[in-house]
Amino acid sequence: MGKITEIRNSKRSKKRVNIYVDGRFALALTTELLIKNKLKVGRELTEEKKSELLGKDIIEKAMDIALRYLGYRPRSEAEIRTKLLGRGLTEEVTEAIITRLRDRGLIDDFAFAHFWKDNRESFNPRSTWLTRRELKQKGVSEEVLNQVIDTETDEASAYQAALLKARRLTTEDYNVFRKRLGEYLQRRGFGYGVINKTIAKIWQDLNSA
Repeated sequence: MGKITEIRNSKRSKKRVNIYVDGRFALALTTELLIKNKLKVGRELTEEKKSELLGKDIIEKAMDIALRYLGYRPRSEAEIRTKLLGRGLTEEVTEAIITRLRDRGLIDDFAFAHFWKDNRESFNPRSTWLTRRELKQKGVSEEVLNQVIDTETDEASAYQAALLKARRLTTEDYNVFRKRLGEYLQRRGFGYGVINKTIAKIWQDLNSA
């Protein structure tokens, strides 16, 4: 047991403080934990309490990592798990953060899959097969994928993708047009049946306009 003799603001972060016990550095904590635990100069600090605070601080730092990672875009549970483990956090801490985020509604693989699918359809159309593969790579389960991905949307997505590309292609030579547009759609995972039907429709629409 020792007595807190000094509390200094961290030079690295405005949200953290360094705590000194009996004149020696003992631990660093978030300002939030400092306030919640009513730590101040003169208070006794046991080894048990110090260990408890260090454990809570690890959780707080892990939560901060996860929230910043989520700040760029929604993430799947698997992405969050990989991120935290990659930062050296234990399985136990990682699962605790996953549970906390799930309880707060900050991660939801069903909602994430819908977000990813809708984003692709709106800004970068591709086949449902390719979208499904992308989501699977991000750790989304087959159960969720089967609920979210609808293979019947391929023709609409193919037409949208083809129309964006076709406007940049010359329509003077059908064979060249067909080859380039076909390769473009193939790279986006569409099957030959959908590709052929889409090219024929796009060609007709452009030349009848």
